Amino acid sequence: MILKRSKLFIVFSFATLFLSSCASDKLDLYSQSAAINGKGGTYKVGKPYQISGKWYYPEEDYDYVETGTASWYGKDFHAKYTANGEIYDMNTLTAAHRTLPLPSIVRVTNLENGRSLVLRVNDRGPFAKNRIIDVSKRASQLLGFQTQGTAKVKVEIMAEESKALKAALTGKKTSTYASNSKTNTGKIITIPKKKVSPYENYAPNIAQSGGYYVQAGSFSNMNMAENLKNQLQRYGQVKIMPADVNGSTFYRVRIGPFSEQSTADTTLSRVRNAGLMDAKLISE
Repeated sequence: MILKRSKLFIVFSFATLFLSSCASDKLDLYSQSAAINGKGGTYKVGKPYQISGKWYYPEEDYDYVETGTASWYGKDFHAKYTANGEIYDMNTLTAAHRTLPLPSIVRVTNLENGRSLVLRVNDRGPFAKNRIIDVSKRASQLLGFQTQGTAKVKVEIMAEESKALKAALTGKKTSTYASNSKTNTGKIITIPKKKVSPYENYAPNIAQSGGYYVQAGSFSNMNMAENLKNQLQRYGQVKIMPADVNGSTFYRVRIGPFSEQSTADTTLSRVRNAGLMDAKLISE
């Protein structure tokens, strides 16, 4: 959607989400896995367009870094289509940008409090003066500026993750390259040639050892799986379990096995409380 968001300055009178001093630990755990998720959208760059007399030129810019003002948008756009055909959910970790490819993965850092979050760009905007990004309501809460409405931020595209997402959505081969992202291991990877969906419907049974597992995420990108695995070590033994889905490999990040379901349920609650709301219990 290419619309002005003129109500983003409103200061809500009700109490907003309180983030404790350990919030930064939750943010990376939450955002790295959650940002990749989205349903129904397509990959697009888009043609130049004009808003209020100003022209914007979308492009694939994998060196993009910008500092400026962030704002957020919520219920007025909730459940409506984004510019790339997804359904906007103000409670997930997404953002709108004027020129980056859709979808892209970016890291947004609130320069006023140091909080950092990984977001999925799937919409166009903002078009208010001096704004460089619109984030979802949930993202504004986690970044700590929902009440004040805006914040000074640094926005950086995550090149490897964005290229991997493009490859997954378009099926076009992406050249092998070394990562320089701050959020992964820097290993050299090759994106599969075949078109795959990054929004895998998990198969319940895989030939692995029995018991209960907490599945925290599933990725077509091994580096993303490794990154999440490293952040889950505090919750127990973490495994990456490759799974073939329609001829494509996905890397499932699981904690366990647990012999008792009650123990697995407790771990599942802890992981969800850390922000991974899509985590689920797997019985094998």
